[in-house]
Amino acid sequence: MEKPKVVLGVSGGIAAYKACELLRRLTESGHDVRVVPTASALNFVGAATWSALSGHPVSTEVWDGVHEVPHVRIGQGADLVVVAPATADVLARAAHGLADDLLTNTLLTARCPVVFAPAMHTEMWEHPATQENVATLRRRGAVVIEPAVGRLTGVDTGKGRLPDPGEIFEVCRRVLDRGPAAPDLAGRHVVISAGGTREPLDPVRYLGNRSSGKQGYALARTAVARGARVTLVEANTGLPDPAGADVLRAGTAVQLREAVLEAAADADVVVMAAAVADFRPAAYATGKIKKRDGQEPEPVALVRNPDILAEVAGERARPGQLVVGFAAETDDVLANGRAKLRRKGCDLLVVNEVGERKTFGSEENEAVVLGADGSETSVPYGPKEALADVVWDLVTARLG
Repeated sequence: MEKPKVVLGVSGGIAAYKACELLRRLTESGHDVRVVPTASALNFVGAATWSALSGHPVSTEVWDGVHEVPHVRIGQGADLVVVAPATADVLARAAHGLADDLLTNTLLTARCPVVFAPAMHTEMWEHPATQENVATLRRRGAVVIEPAVGRLTGVDTGKGRLPDPGEIFEVCRRVLDRGPAAPDLAGRHVVISAGGTREPLDPVRYLGNRSSGKQGYALARTAVARGARVTLVEANTGLPDPAGADVLRAGTAVQLREAVLEAAADADVVVMAAAVADFRPAAYATGKIKKRDGQEPEPVALVRNPDILAEVAGERARPGQLVVGFAAETDDVLANGRAKLRRKGCDLLVVNEVGERKTFGSEENEAVVLGADGSETSVPYGPKEALADVVWDLVTARLG
C-alpha cells in the first residue's frame, strides 16, 4: 500500500527543534513526510537535518524546482498537513490567505485535513488578533490544537508551549484515520473527567480505585482531533497531557466536583469518565494511623461523597448541554446500567463490566452505550479510542 503523504510545516520558533521528534514518529510509523519549513525556521534547525530525517529535499522557496510546480503539487498530493510549531505569524498568514513562501502556498492548495500546533509566548497567544485568526482557521475546518502550559523561552512560564510531540502525533494519527471528514466538534467545548479519586485516611494512606484514566484520555484525544475545545479534569492518572486539552488537576471527589462544575459552566458536553469514590472517611487522621500490638484497628467510618454526575445532569449549566456518564459494573451489568441511567438523568451512559483484569489499566475496552431515548449501542472489544469515537458519534448526532 502507498504510504500516507504528510506535509510537516515548521515555522520560526524556538520549538522548531521539537518537530524533529514529531517527524521521527511520523516516518517510523509508515508515513511519507515532506518537510516544508519557513525561512525563519531554518535559523533554528537547518535544511540538512530535515532532508536527512525525511528523505526528501527541503526548500522554503516556490522558485526551487519550478518545473515540478512545488507550490501546487505538494499540497495537492498531501493526505495531511501539520504545522508544528505554528507561530503567530504563520497563523495570521494562513488565516488571511497569504502565499509568500512555499509553506503558505501549500496551505492554500491543500484539500486534506490541516492541523496547526501553535507555540508562542502567552501574550502573543492571548492577543485578540491571534485569537481571531485561530477562530477563522477553525471555522474553515482546520484543527488548531490548544498550546500547553509550561516553561517558555527565558524565565517565562505560561500558556503557549508546544505540546509534547508524541501527543501531537496522536492527534495527527486520529485525524488521518478520520480521513477527509470535517471536524464535527468544531466550535464545541467539551469537559471530560478521567482517572480515579483518592480519599485520604491519613498522611500516608487513602481509599482509591483501579481506574487508570486511559478511557478519559482517549475521549480527550479523539475530541481534539474532531475539533473540540477540550477541558480535561484528571484525577491521579500520571499520564502525559493530551495535546490540545486544557488540563485541570484534582485529587479527591470534592476537588473533582469543584473543577467539573466550574469548567462545565460554558460547556456543550460534559463526560464523566472518572471513577469517583462513592464514600470518603468521616475523619482524617493528621498523623499516620499506627498498628498496635494485640489491638484490632478502629473501624473506619465513611460518609457519602457528592454525586457529581447526578448534579451536573440535574442542573444543566446551559440549555442543550449534553451529559454523558460511565457505569463500571461487576454483575447484572445492563440491568444496573439502565437503573443508573434513570437515576442519574444523563443523556448517555457508557456501561462496561470491570474487574481486576477487565478494563482498568487496559488499552482496550468494550461497552454498551445506553441512551435516555431508549437506544442501546454495543461497542465490541477493541481500542479505547474506538469506544471514544462511538461516544462522540452519538453525541454529535444529538447536538445536531
